[in-house]
Amino acid sequence: MSKRSLYLFLGLLAVFGLSFLPLGIAAPLLYALRLALIVAASQLALKPLHLPRRFFIVLGSLVVFLALGMAASWLLVMAQVALFLFLALVVVDAILLFHPKIKLKAARKLPKLFSLSDPNPIKLELDNQSPVALSLEIIDELPLQFQKRDFQLFHQLQKGEKDTLVYELKPLERGEYVFRNINIFLRSKLGLIERHIIVEQEQTIPVYPSIIQMRKYELLALARISIFPGVKKMRRLGNSYEFEQIRNYVKGDDFRSINWKATSRRNELMVNQYEDERSQQVFCVIDKGRSMKMPFEGLSLMDYAINSSLVILNIALQKHDKAGLMSFSDKIGSTVKAESGPKHLRTILEALYREKERNFEANYELLFQASRRFIRRRSLIFLYTNFESFSAMQRVLPILRRINHLHLLVVVFFENTEIQDYAKQEAYDTEMIYNRTIAQKFVEEKQRIVRELRQYGIQSILTRPEDLSINTVNKYLELKARGLI
Repeated sequence: MSKRSLYLFLGLLAVFGLSFLPLGIAAPLLYALRLALIVAASQLALKPLHLPRRFFIVLGSLVVFLALGMAASWLLVMAQVALFLFLALVVVDAILLFHPKIKLKAARKLPKLFSLSDPNPIKLELDNQSPVALSLEIIDELPLQFQKRDFQLFHQLQKGEKDTLVYELKPLERGEYVFRNINIFLRSKLGLIERHIIVEQEQTIPVYPSIIQMRKYELLALARISIFPGVKKMRRLGNSYEFEQIRNYVKGDDFRSINWKATSRRNELMVNQYEDERSQQVFCVIDKGRSMKMPFEGLSLMDYAINSSLVILNIALQKHDKAGLMSFSDKIGSTVKAESGPKHLRTILEALYREKERNFEANYELLFQASRRFIRRRSLIFLYTNFESFSAMQRVLPILRRINHLHLLVVVFFENTEIQDYAKQEAYDTEMIYNRTIAQKFVEEKQRIVRELRQYGIQSILTRPEDLSINTVNKYLELKARGLI
C-alpha cells in the first residue's frame, strides 16, 4: 500500500469514527473537524486538488452558523442542511473539473532572444478543448533574475475557445534566462475548488544588448534629415571628397561645386554632389572598472554603454564605415578589429554579450598601450567611462591627451541623476542645506570636467544614462557632418 493510500484510509477511518460521537456543545467543532479530515484525505488522494479563498470563506461562515445553532434547534437543523448542501456542491464541482473530457492545452512562445532593458513580449497560447467554460489562474515560472514572486494572470475561456495572452518582461542583466513550468488553476462557475495543471515547458533564452534600441536608431543612418526627438541636422562645414553624383543646380548650392564640363554639355548649370567619406574607423572603448557598476533604474552604467555601443557601431556600418570594439579595466578585455563585412555586426553583438564588470580600477596606461598596438590608423574613438570627481579625471588627463593626439577621442561619461534630483529639492533644515550644497558641488564638478576636456581639444558627452544613445548618435552625426573624422 502506498503512503497516499494509507493516509487516505486513516483519514476516512477517523471521519467514520467521529461520526459515532454524540452531538453536544462541541458539535460545530466536530463538524469542522470532520470536514477538515475529508478535505485532507481528498487532497492526499488528488494532488491536483487545491482550495481557493471562496471555499474557506463559505466554510468559515458555516462554522459560525453551526455555533449560532446551539441557541435554537431549528437554526441548527438549517445549518446542518447548509453544510451537507455545501459538501454536495464541492463533490459536484470536483466531478466537473476532474472529468476526463476536461482538457486544456497551453504553450509558451518566446522570441529567439531578449533585448536588454527593453519590454520583451511573451505569448501564452491557450486551447480549451472542454465542453464547459473555464476560469483560469495562470502562474508562469519566470526566470530567477526577475525575482517576481507574485506573477499571476487571470483569464476566461469559453468552451472550445482558443486565445493568446501576451505579457512583457524587461530584463536588466545580460546572460541566459531559464523559464520553468506553466501552472494553471482551473475553476468552474461554482469556484469552490481548483484543479492544478502543470505544463512542463522549460525554455532557455539569451538576453543580448538592446536589439530593439539598435533598430530604432538604425533609420538615422539612412535619413538625410532625422525626425527623431533630440536629433538635429548639422550644417556641413567644408566639403567631403567622396563623390556621389552630378545633379542640377539648385538655388543655394556652392558655386565652387559647379561642374563646368557637364554644364557645357547639358547647357544648364550642373553641380557635383558629395557624400560623407566612407571606410573610416569607428571604435567603441568600454571601461569595465568598478566605477561603471553604478546602477540607474536597475541597469548598470556598463550596460548603458553596451547598448549605446551597439547602436553607434551599427550606424557606422550603415554609413559604410568600419566598426571596432575594445573593453578594458585592470586588463584588456574583448577586442574586435574594425571591419565592415555583412557578418561583422554579429561578431560585435556576441562580444558585447559576453562582457562582465570587474571590481578593479581602470588602467588607462594599459589602454594607451593597447590602442597603439590594436588601432593602427587614425580613428574616431568613443570612450565610455565615468568620472565622479574632477581629481579622478585629472589623473588620466595626460593619457587622454595622448590618445586624442593620435585619434579623434570622444569621452562619454554620465550625470548622476539621483544627486541632481536631490540638489533640486527644497531644504527645510540646516542638515539638508549642508547636504544640498555638497550635492550641487558634485553636479558642478561634472561641468568642470567638460570644460577642462574642451580646453585641451577633447570632445566630450555628459549625459543622463537614459539619454546616452541619442546623445551619442547626435555627436557621431555632428562629427561626420563637420568632416572631423
